[in-house]
Amino acid sequence: MSAPALELEGVRKRYGSTRALDGLSFQVQRGSITGLIGPNGAGKTTCFGVVGGLLSPDEGRVDVLGMGAFDPLKAAGRLGLLPQDCELPRHTRVQTYLRYLARLQGASTRDAALQTDRVLDQVALQDRRDSRISELSHGMRRRVAVGQALLASPELILLDEPTSGLDPRLVAQMRDLLVAQRARGASLLVSSHMLAELEAVCDHVVFMEAGRATRSGPLAEVTGRARIVHFVLAHPPELAALRDKLPELQARYEGNTLRVSLPTESSPAELNDRILAALLALDAGVLEVRPGESLETVYLSD
Repeated sequence: MSAPALELEGVRKRYGSTRALDGLSFQVQRGSITGLIGPNGAGKTTCFGVVGGLLSPDEGRVDVLGMGAFDPLKAAGRLGLLPQDCELPRHTRVQTYLRYLARLQGASTRDAALQTDRVLDQVALQDRRDSRISELSHGMRRRVAVGQALLASPELILLDEPTSGLDPRLVAQMRDLLVAQRARGASLLVSSHMLAELEAVCDHVVFMEAGRATRSGPLAEVTGRARIVHFVLAHPPELAALRDKLPELQARYEGNTLRVSLPTESSPAELNDRILAALLALDAGVLEVRPGESLETVYLSD
């Protein structure tokens, strides 16, 4: 297995008497999207600052792309960062700003222009390339900020609330953009309060609380997709009738939803086939089959 794109081990950061990070440890696997989830004040933004080299940790180890702590002089263009509160130069034109940042990362004048064209396409702002940033809406400014994090096609991308202020159509486009970055081999760490959006794209998740990772792992494992299945039914039959057909069934009703816990030694596909056959035989009217719990449910109950 290849080394992770990002690893934090025992990272601590204080602001006076406040412990923003208190022994934070987790990994971001290469070619994956990891969701960073936690309440306001959990330390997510400080985590991004430490990884991106904007802040120095007081203790612990940070390894970015196998290079140790991020050094912009040695690794220009390999890491892209979208801070949560990203203020842009209001009187600068969009393409001028992006080209300038690309040049700072070592791109030639020609390559900077090409990179700017590419990211403006990716964030759907080609028609506003000559606009001053002050003329853009909040959502457009946020898309410019996302675009600057994608210059140079970085290997590791850190996005702190990338969909903040975006309308539903643009949120969907942003979701597709994140998936496209993963498809080209990039590794992403994404912080968001929109858990349904993270669930739609993430491979792994990290729950943060008070500067620590309280839970982390593959999304399928955290949400129990291999162990729990929900069957939404139009005509829920008695559990006793189901158990007559499937004596090993571990199930309960939540309203009109049958929640089934799958034995670890069983084949989920085979058992689901048998449960569906039993439900159909009992005229249960299967409306939906949903594996696992939602990410929101797991997070709120954690």
